[in-house]
Amino acid sequence: MTVTIGRRELLAALGGAAAAWPIAPRAQQSSMPVIGFLNSETPIGFAPQAAAFRQGVSEAGYVEGENVAIVYRWADNQVGRLPELAAELVRLEVAVFATTGGVAPALAAKATTTTIPIVFMVGEDPVNLGLVASLARPNGNLTGINFFNSELVAKRLELLRELVPAATRVAVLVNPANATSTETTVRDVELAARTIGLQIQVLNASTSREIDAAFAALAREWPDALLVATDTLFTTRRVQMSLQAMRHAIPATYSAREVVEAGGLMSYGSNLTDALRQAGAYTGRILKGAKPADLPVVQASKFELVINAETARMLGLTVPPTLLATADEVIE
Repeated sequence: MTVTIGRRELLAALGGAAAAWPIAPRAQQSSMPVIGFLNSETPIGFAPQAAAFRQGVSEAGYVEGENVAIVYRWADNQVGRLPELAAELVRLEVAVFATTGGVAPALAAKATTTTIPIVFMVGEDPVNLGLVASLARPNGNLTGINFFNSELVAKRLELLRELVPAATRVAVLVNPANATSTETTVRDVELAARTIGLQIQVLNASTSREIDAAFAALAREWPDALLVATDTLFTTRRVQMSLQAMRHAIPATYSAREVVEAGGLMSYGSNLTDALRQAGAYTGRILKGAKPADLPVVQASKFELVINAETARMLGLTVPPTLLATADEVIE
């Protein structure tokens, strides 16, 4: 699903944090419900997804500025700020939380309130994360969307092998600060690698500087390909990731199409824009009176394979016809 960002939507995303304080009191005075939008990233980097969220909210009959207010809080990739930002939204007496941009915002909101409904969007199992009691019956004040990108590691490795059939050694880049995702990724990729006869080398990066250091290590080790774990940091630093992969001439696969749009080679994962639309629709249902405990966690069902054909040519790769035929989008 492709969402076009107009001037109004972009200004809303960019101006959310600054405008939140004056908007909320006006909204409360007029009995307009307020959505607290808590995100770990930046308004510019998340603008298309924020627009998709508003689209989902509108599908439930709510239009920002008309019959609902949205208060935006952006952590600007500093997850340590999330508890403070969540507390601000609680003080504003928002009607519902919408947490996006990874697991950290959901955990921060959960730790801040047990009464305000929370709609999350996470790539790991929300039961294992302690967010809900079960997928079918959350049994608390949280529910949301599970887009399963972390569980798709084996499929991404298989697609990478198909694109680079001569590969025998694959590096895996993970963010150790995201312990749950890292554990799942390493476990799944090692199992999948043994099945298809690949050797795995795990590299860590939790900051922009460490991403550069990881690629410098790749230049010394010369693996045949790279699999990048699902992580908000890597998606946010997508231009850096794609430039470094090109600089070191290493074929890399990602979970988010946004990296491929920025010049990355290939991605396979859930359509995050559509997942944000679903999260918006769930948020709208709660505004209408639905209880999170009665709303099962939605399993994302829309997955997409995106290939950047120009990047493949620059890396000297020939994309097999079978991959081209199955790709949801080929960027020329």
